[in-house]
Amino acid sequence: MTRSVSVGAPLTRTGLAAGLWLAGTSVAAGLLAWVGWWTPWVAWPVGLLVLVAAAVAVRGLPGVALGRGPAAGLVVVCLGFAGYAAATHSEHVMPRRDAASNLQAAVSLAATGERVVPVDVSVFGGPDLLRSGDLTLASAAFYQVGSAADPAIQPQFLMAPATVYGYGVLAGGPEAAMLLPAVAMALVLMLLGLLAAHLTRPWWGVAAAGLTGLLFPVLNVARGTYSEQLALLTLVGGLLALVLAAGRDGGDRTAGRLALVGGLLVGGTGVARVDALREVMLLLPVLAVAVALGRAWARPALAGLVASTVVAYGLGWGLSFRYLGDIHASLLPLVAMVVVVAAVSGAGVRLWRRGRRLPAGLVRRAPDVVAGLTVLAGLVLWSRPWWLTVRQDPDDPGARYVAGMQRRQGLPVDGGRTYAEHTVDWLSWYVGWAALVVALLALALVLRAMLTRLADGDLVPWAAPLVLAAGSTLLTLLRPGITPDHPWADRRLLVALPFVVLLVVVAGRWAGDRVAREGRPWARPLVAAVVVLGLGVPAGLASWPFRGVGVERGSLAAVDEVCAVLDPDDVVLGIDGRASSEWPQVVRGMCGTPFAVATTPVREDPERLRAVVDEVARGAAAQGRSLVVLAADGPEAVEEIGLDPREVVDIRFPEEEHALDRPPRRFDVGGIRVSVADVPAG
Repeated sequence: MTRSVSVGAPLTRTGLAAGLWLAGTSVAAGLLAWVGWWTPWVAWPVGLLVLVAAAVAVRGLPGVALGRGPAAGLVVVCLGFAGYAAATHSEHVMPRRDAASNLQAAVSLAATGERVVPVDVSVFGGPDLLRSGDLTLASAAFYQVGSAADPAIQPQFLMAPATVYGYGVLAGGPEAAMLLPAVAMALVLMLLGLLAAHLTRPWWGVAAAGLTGLLFPVLNVARGTYSEQLALLTLVGGLLALVLAAGRDGGDRTAGRLALVGGLLVGGTGVARVDALREVMLLLPVLAVAVALGRAWARPALAGLVASTVVAYGLGWGLSFRYLGDIHASLLPLVAMVVVVAAVSGAGVRLWRRGRRLPAGLVRRAPDVVAGLTVLAGLVLWSRPWWLTVRQDPDDPGARYVAGMQRRQGLPVDGGRTYAEHTVDWLSWYVGWAALVVALLALALVLRAMLTRLADGDLVPWAAPLVLAAGSTLLTLLRPGITPDHPWADRRLLVALPFVVLLVVVAGRWAGDRVAREGRPWARPLVAAVVVLGLGVPAGLASWPFRGVGVERGSLAAVDEVCAVLDPDDVVLGIDGRASSEWPQVVRGMCGTPFAVATTPVREDPERLRAVVDEVARGAAAQGRSLVVLAADGPEAVEEIGLDPREVVDIRFPEEEHALDRPPRRFDVGGIRVSVADVPAG
């Protein structure tokens, strides 16, 4: 066993150190970029120092018991996944979705060293047009903040994606940044495999990692510069550390360090995803029970959780306050829930210490009742399409987008529908119904086992990942909180899907052990084969149509062509919808050229637009610059204001399908079309 531990420990420490590096570097980058100091000469030494600190923090920590064969298998699976996902990566460059928004934030951070980037409005003729509302600097995923006389650009999302992918930009440009998501997701698979191996058997852990990597939502996210893989890296690493800490409690000095690392990582997930506060909330009751039962690991875990959560969300408020303000309608209720859960958890600990206990009958019956309610809840969630239609405000921008999708797909137009009643169906698209049935029964039984042990005063080591994953999955299935545009919306399933895989693997291990105890050891490999095929076939079939390269390939080359036609003294004005939404930050960050946008009322009136264009041209000329107008819906907007358009780019590429009521099965055709025109100053 010592030899097994020595093989698994380096992998465990590597995964935990990667999560600590991600969280620590993101915090450091946020603080330094706040004051404009995140230059390459600072970023690289800071990244190295945080890496050394992370290595010191995990040095000597115990790991998952893993033999050489399973360890090699796990490494091969993860390296194979990383290589394949990197080779088939997408080119999300235009900020139509979160991945491209994250890439542009990374480009901006790497180029300027600042998170909120000041803009010199004199190149557009001064602040008057901004003040009057004829011009704006805002675009998709990038806010205009500050006054009209002293404006700045603030990226929408949180700090971790810009920091991590920004290192890729610094190292090798956007092309290098696009390879990092695959590496991050491979580390997630390694940690998930280690967790599964610790909870079951080593080879089952390898199977769990491989099966999770087959899932199309996992592969799709690994091909793009999303935040989900970064959040999963800290979250899964934190849960693994907590499981190891809980299993070594009782005088083992490494348990406290493991618990502290686990708490820091779970709370540190907030540097990547705002909704990570949900996982913090779900972990609090588990830690409260552990404190009440006198588990030594609980206090350092709680300290790490609170500290990293406060830092992460404090940084988020300081650097992404416009984004948090925009989502306050969903964020404030979540914050209130966290406060309530924390208060109830604290009150429960105090009552326990005063000798208050639940009635013996309730404690005795709770395991069976919870198991039954779990199965009932699963059946209710599955049955919702027959008796429930979930809707939102039909005037919401997302509702208008859904209505457009419904028209294009020949569905009844009801833009207020969220399709949230179909979330269990979404899961079935990728793992199959058999896996969902097995996972539901396994969940009921493991919850029953946990509560049975708890009734005897024993908190099982795996309570934290069980409660957190089950609670997060339930909340996601009830309210996914995303436009039901698949496969983009399936990012919301990146906790639920690995949880299903883990539950099926646990069930497979139990079934294999049971038949072996009955004198049929030959049946154990058969059970393993059934599990792998039962999960792998649906997952493989769902991923097969997308086995080739990722989407939007050619976008980087298109941007290079646009940048090539711009002179160093040019300023650019976007004059149609896509130019105003997709191109401002691309041109600012990747071309280094100032870009402003004619607002929608101006764009809808060609005469007014021409007057604004002429005024900006005069203002630019006064600063020794030339104005270029840019259109991305077609040349018509240029022609309508009496200018001669020059076509710069006109390409087509595969893009993600937009499916509402079925799994994605093919690519759609997307493209980039750009026309420009020089505007005389006279």
